Amino acid sequence: MLDKKAAEIKPNGHERYYLVREDILPEALVKTVHAKELLARGEVKTIHEAVEQVELSRSAFYKYKEGIFPLSKLDRERIVTISMDLEHRSGILSRVLAMIAGLEGNVLTIHQTIPLQGVANVVISVETSQMGENVSFLLDRLHDQDGVSRATLVGQG
Repeated sequence: MLDKKAAEIKPNGHERYYLVREDILPEALVKTVHAKELLARGEVKTIHEAVEQVELSRSAFYKYKEGIFPLSKLDRERIVTISMDLEHRSGILSRVLAMIAGLEGNVLTIHQTIPLQGVANVVISVETSQMGENVSFLLDRLHDQDGVSRATLVGQG
């Protein structure tokens, strides 16, 4: 077990993550995930009820709750923000949104400026966890879309 000082040292200032099979995790970590799932699904109302149901101490729950998440939760949180310049013609934005939906992207936000000199800037945030393709593929498809003069990735989380 790392002591507290050693645990604070991170290469390049970044946190390190590991992908670990559930069956080799310590029991307290697995029970923490189960307690969090009970709370998220509304099957219990309090942390006390959740830890009691999974037979975990409250102190262990609080120790681990911010450090362990199911892989599917991390996967669901993939959000990209894309800035585009669209020609000011009827239906361009609708076709872009339909194309993203066709790739199983979920548009979370849209911000569009008033068109100036025939071009409107649109910034969209898209949740990409259900997309079978990568973000580069999405950008390529946007570039190929009629009426899109520019598409740039401005953020990814």
